[in-house]
Amino acid sequence: MKNENNFGYIGSVKSRRYDDQRHFQLNQFDQLNLEKRRFYTFFKRSIDLFFSLIGLIFLSPIMLWVAYKVHKEDPEAPIIFTQERIGQDGNSFTMYKFRSMHGDAEKQLEELLDQNEVKGPMFKMKEDPRVTEFGKLIRRTSLDEFPQLVNVIKGEMSLIGPRPALKREVINYTPHDRKRLLVKPGCSGLWQVSGRSEVHFEEMVAFDIEYIQKRSFWYDIRLILKTIKVMIKPEGAY
Repeated sequence: MKNENNFGYIGSVKSRRYDDQRHFQLNQFDQLNLEKRRFYTFFKRSIDLFFSLIGLIFLSPIMLWVAYKVHKEDPEAPIIFTQERIGQDGNSFTMYKFRSMHGDAEKQLEELLDQNEVKGPMFKMKEDPRVTEFGKLIRRTSLDEFPQLVNVIKGEMSLIGPRPALKREVINYTPHDRKRLLVKPGCSGLWQVSGRSEVHFEEMVAFDIEYIQKRSFWYDIRLILKTIKVMIKPEGAY
């Protein structure tokens, strides 16, 4: 039984009507629209498991190199950065990434909040002083996100889906924003291949809801291919 006190609980907003037609006719976005895709959900999970396992095997040399470089740059800090994120239906989980910031990055955040360059509850800063030199490279190329394949295997994330939200962000979500918690978060998604860090929060939410409404096998494949292209030729990432 889901707890309505969970961050991002969306049980009360699944059937709510909205008048804002700019966001893909959200008044038609209801529970029935989500539950009609049982075959797609099963197939998506199968694809997630298959490609995540294959990815971990074939990407292991790159991941070992990244781990070595991260450790060499700051031997005192952990190689893997773990952080609590809010996933489907407001359930929390621990997300894994290669560390791209200095070890005390979370402590420095409070001093930088007034320099946020993105509208809304999400924090982004182009010249973030917390990011290490090697961290800039792996963030730009998304190499820092490879450990999230473990999250996919565990069933906490999908290869394609909305960006995993932070608890401090979800606290400030509107009922409209919480619609992005209706599905599993993804390693990549529509907003990531549509400008990434240059996309503001409201645009990201609109992209996420558009994906949720349009999601299908071929749509996911298309976004996976676009993700590969963005990783090879990154634009708008920092």
